[in-house]
Amino acid sequence: MVYIKSKKEIELMQESCKIAFLTQKAIEQAIKPGIATYELDQIAEKTMKKYGAIPAQKGYPSGEKNVPDFPASICSSVNDVVIHGIPSKREILKDGDIVSIDLVAYKNGFNGDCARTYCVGNVDSKTKKLVEITQQAFFEGIKYAKKGNRIGDISHAIGEFVEKNGFSVVKEFQGHGIGRQMHEDPGIPNYGKAGKGVRLEPGMTLAIEPMVIEGKPNILVLEDGWGIITEDGSKSSHYENTILITEKEPKILTIV
Repeated sequence: MVYIKSKKEIELMQESCKIAFLTQKAIEQAIKPGIATYELDQIAEKTMKKYGAIPAQKGYPSGEKNVPDFPASICSSVNDVVIHGIPSKREILKDGDIVSIDLVAYKNGFNGDCARTYCVGNVDSKTKKLVEITQQAFFEGIKYAKKGNRIGDISHAIGEFVEKNGFSVVKEFQGHGIGRQMHEDPGIPNYGKAGKGVRLEPGMTLAIEPMVIEGKPNILVLEDGWGIITEDGSKSSHYENTILITEKEPKILTIV
């Protein structure tokens, strides 16, 4: 069931989304060769608490019997890790890496979700293009995030743009509705047919998140049960914002 937010609920959610944005900015300033992903996780949790929020991902249930709840405040996914990478003191970023940071701030009963992929030091031109195309795919998608359109219009625009530029989209994972719950209806794939799916209405809040792979789209699950990696070892990029469907243009809540 798709949950339409009231004006008051949107105001509360905007606060969570602003904190998510500020947390990404704090992480961006800290990223450099030699820093551990664990340190980025600590920065995120400290920043969220500073603004009265908590990291919603910490303790998030895996849904699998033999996989523990997510242990960290952010997902930090380096190079060929697509999503859900677990921060570690042993994982040190080096020159030429890319790292995707996905985080969710929870305050006043609502979630704000955003992801960014950062270049570490000097990154080659193909990798830079991957990161740029992933970000632009989000903006291509939200051109269709308007009242009366359908989810498939967003999905189709993202997938077509990514593939036209020579990259692949992840098909096993998708964007989602968001609000009181981190994951709500509707699901938002990064590929699909225009004109299909749930019709967009004002008051809907959506987390749209292109996940793009440099090589083939095949993925594998790491032994920890959380991390998702590319099967061919190629790099992957992730970009996400929480948006609000309005009577006119969509509003991006996690860019302040």
